[in-house]
Amino acid sequence: QVQLVESGGGLVQAGGSLRLSCAASGNIFSINDMAWYRQAPGKQRELVATITRAVSTNYADSVKGRFTIFRDNAKNMVSLQMNSLKPEDTAVYYCSINGRARSWERLSTYWGQGTQVTVSS
Repeated sequence: QVQLVESGGGLVQAGGSLRLSCAASGNIFSINDMAWYRQAPGKQRELVATITRAVSTNYADSVKGRFTIFRDNAKNMVSLQMNSLKPEDTAVYYCSINGRARSWERLSTYWGQGTQVTVSS
């Protein structure tokens, strides 16, 4: 079983910064892509940023230049540095990984429980 635990959310004023972290634990054979999603009240969950095992990154247009995703393969961790935060960044942020719990298993997607980020104006 793979578990993802996020940390680092909270309340911040507009223009401020937060760093979210996500640690994967349990039976993990390999991790491919890692990502952050977010879901604001009344809206669908949206992709914020992704990072491949080769450290290739991709960002939603709304966060480009402000957010940075990075990973630590040795620790099975993915983080999201969020700068110049705006009220519209307010959402529950979820980390997600695509990987295998055992070498013979197919790729699966695992999700964290979410962490609240609130940006006040």
